[in-house]
Amino acid sequence: MHAVGIVAAAGSGLRLGADVPKALVGLGGRPLVCWAVDALHVGGVDEVVVAVPAPQRAAFTDVLPAGVHVVVGGDTRTASVRAALAAAREHADGTDRTAVLVHDAARPLTPPAVVARVLEALAAGADAVVPVLPVVDTTVVVDDDGRVTADVPRAPLRRVQTPQGFDRATLVAAYGRVSGTAAAYTDDASVVRAAGVAVHTVAGDERAAKITVAHDLALAELQLSGEIS
Repeated sequence: MHAVGIVAAAGSGLRLGADVPKALVGLGGRPLVCWAVDALHVGGVDEVVVAVPAPQRAAFTDVLPAGVHVVVGGDTRTASVRAALAAAREHADGTDRTAVLVHDAARPLTPPAVVARVLEALAAGADAVVPVLPVVDTTVVVDDDGRVTADVPRAPLRRVQTPQGFDRATLVAAYGRVSGTAAAYTDDASVVRAAGVAVHTVAGDERAAKITVAHDLALAELQLSGEIS
């Protein structure tokens, strides 16, 4: 099974307080996007396509390993995935089943073992797979005034991470069913679920936490230094 990794790296660094795209922000002396690409490669992905902002395309090309295909992303995550998916189709090797793993550059410390688990589930026949973690906090519903109106049972709830894995033909068909940039969909799994595809789960990892604000980046630095696990 041929595996293509798509890295969504077109987001801004505004909430992180950075003056460059988030994926170019440094962690342990390397841009976040480089960590994400390495995790995919080590986990078993054959080729990687990275969707980036047009003005910084050269900057991304300069820091990424040779052989990584850089494409211009869109205004939304789904638009960026569409652009990368088109490039992935062009670079596929014609095998009967090609896996596509969509990963966030903002999850730089995702262990390669998570990537491998997603690939194993796809190889076993799943058309869509996401890594998940249980919800451990009490979760409630609030109204427009911020008042708690109900408790939500935690047992069936999961936090979804990336990389999210798909059979390439399944993902292409699902995107073909949605119009425009599909801005209403928060991730690629929601796109394929809307097309009626069952989404399976594998174990995620707390180390695959998403970096959104400066505090998240500080925690990732501590994790790298071994001060926290």
